[in-house]
Amino acid sequence: MGKARRKDRESSSVCTDEPKLYLEEAFLERKLPDIDLRVLVDLPAGLDYNEWLASHTIAFFDHINLVYGTISEFCTMSGCPDMTGPQLRTYLWFDEKGKKTRVAAPQYIDYVMTFTQKTITDESIFPTKYANEFPSSFESIVRKILRLLFHVLAHVYHCHFREVVLLNLHAHLNCLFAHLTLFDARFRLIDSHETEILHDLVVALKLLDGGGGTAGATVTSASSIIAGNTNTSGGGDDNCTGAGIQSSSGNIGEPTHTSSIATSLSTGISTEHHHETPQQPPPQIASAQ
Repeated sequence: MGKARRKDRESSSVCTDEPKLYLEEAFLERKLPDIDLRVLVDLPAGLDYNEWLASHTIAFFDHINLVYGTISEFCTMSGCPDMTGPQLRTYLWFDEKGKKTRVAAPQYIDYVMTFTQKTITDESIFPTKYANEFPSSFESIVRKILRLLFHVLAHVYHCHFREVVLLNLHAHLNCLFAHLTLFDARFRLIDSHETEILHDLVVALKLLDGGGGTAGATVTSASSIIAGNTNTSGGGDDNCTGAGIQSSSGNIGEPTHTSSIATSLSTGISTEHHHETPQQPPPQIASAQ
């Protein structure tokens, strides 16, 4: 009986670009208004830029992990044999030698969550103890994490939004997507070649102003923050090349970092940690530079 139900779930997971259920008016609600999210992404005066990145990165990981956990039983090796997103986008895993690895979506996402968990709990990268400093490469590591987490969101919207709606979690998912979009618009951390595949959703959620930019967002780069100037646009991470995206990660290691943003963003989803230890260890991954 259990196997029969499993087969039904696998066969029901069909990833198609049309119609895009997540663009239908009935499913465009959010749990928080966009004005609250814009206030949420602004760097508070006097707060360290890297600390702000760390808090949000941990929050994004926690919430994306939770949302994916609610539909993970529908994301199977046979139902999702490739890691795909809208516009026929396929994500490939790259090992430290640059070898492309085509893996099923659940395995790819498991690699993403394992890498991110190890990274944010590594005291040498996400420091929590007094006098410990962030590494000079911290922003590039955050860029990599957010890029990979965006891949997970793209896959959920593309292949599993119907299940999200059936669980009545679409408003939570949209709120999470809006938060990541506005945070990226504020600090330019994810390359536009990555995010363009969900641009239609950004428009549908009315996160854009008339000029095509994100409404109300002031772009800020790391260098401008350090210099005390918030009017300079920062560059993106340029690893997206179209249908086969380079999706490499870094290898890193242990301890814990707390996040006040995760609490602020609580959307009513159970706080149970859904990510499980992978059955097979991920391949060695090139470290972020």
